[in-house]
Amino acid sequence: MSGMSRRIIVDQTNLRGHVTGIERVALELFGPQALAPHRVELVRSRGLLSMMLKQHLGLPARGLADRRALFVFPGFPPGPLAVALGDRCLIYVHDTFLLTRPEDLSWKARLYMAPSFRFAVRRGRRFLVNSETTATELRAFTRAGAAIDLLRPKAGDVFGLVDLPPPSVPLPGETLRLLAIGTIEPRKNYPAAIAIVEALNARGIPARLDIVGRIGWGEHAFLRDPPPHIGLHHGVDDAGMRRIVESSHLLLSTSKAEGLGLPLLEVQHGGLPVVAPRGAVFEEVLAGSGLHVDPLAAADAAEAIARFAFEPGRLAEASRASRANVARWTGLADQDAARFRASLEEPE
Repeated sequence: MSGMSRRIIVDQTNLRGHVTGIERVALELFGPQALAPHRVELVRSRGLLSMMLKQHLGLPARGLADRRALFVFPGFPPGPLAVALGDRCLIYVHDTFLLTRPEDLSWKARLYMAPSFRFAVRRGRRFLVNSETTATELRAFTRAGAAIDLLRPKAGDVFGLVDLPPPSVPLPGETLRLLAIGTIEPRKNYPAAIAIVEALNARGIPARLDIVGRIGWGEHAFLRDPPPHIGLHHGVDDAGMRRIVESSHLLLSTSKAEGLGLPLLEVQHGGLPVVAPRGAVFEEVLAGSGLHVDPLAAADAAEAIARFAFEPGRLAEASRASRANVARWTGLADQDAARFRASLEEPE
């Protein structure tokens, strides 16, 4: 017998203006269509004060008024009173960056998000995570007996890449075009990507790096005086992203830390080979379909990328592996979603 539907209240008070990749994941995983037949209510805010009042007072008050409702926090951490809702407070964790890399946080994150996240992680009872790596890292901070369940995002073909041909091997003298995607902020470690491209050019391999992402916080010298082999793209729509991916040979990630690294999967719909750092989350997500390098060893990384791009048949093989990997991930995400929906049901 199927269970009864219930009210699920999703905190979207942080959604205003530009929607980031993390926020897009939250919209897809916890929208009315994804959680049907349950009654999903999305809570928004009009500004910073409204957001704080709803997170810390409004949502907990609704939890007291409706004892069956579930509350999902897929963006900002819940306030202490919301955490007190116990098993009815579901916290979606994208990464543990707020706890593990304080040196790379903006002052707003240090003052507001990090303390709230620390409290929620230590006192919360139910967590959802986007990867096995995030689950492992989260367990180091949670209370004994806390439930941590996988709910991997689907990584859809948001840029319409599925029909792109595989990238061709650059001809002699042709520019090797690398693509990096993500907000320009310290965690993404773009100086390492630039150093790798400079090392490629120093080896006599013409190379260019196109960076697609809005400018976040922090000081970035390359923005003041971009090197000639760097292209900066802000405010790119999906059609524009498709054109950039179509003209690229490789995706390059040099991020210091990720909970998932969704763009790595999204570009694999178009068969774009991926170069990423060594590390648990990148190896989990790529599952052998990409090339792993040390971003801090620019010369070694450049040499490995050169072999990856120019060795006969290697790029075509990597392109097929990219498409197979994103299909693998989609299957895992579908299984997670079905398991999560089943967990929401209450016996009649």
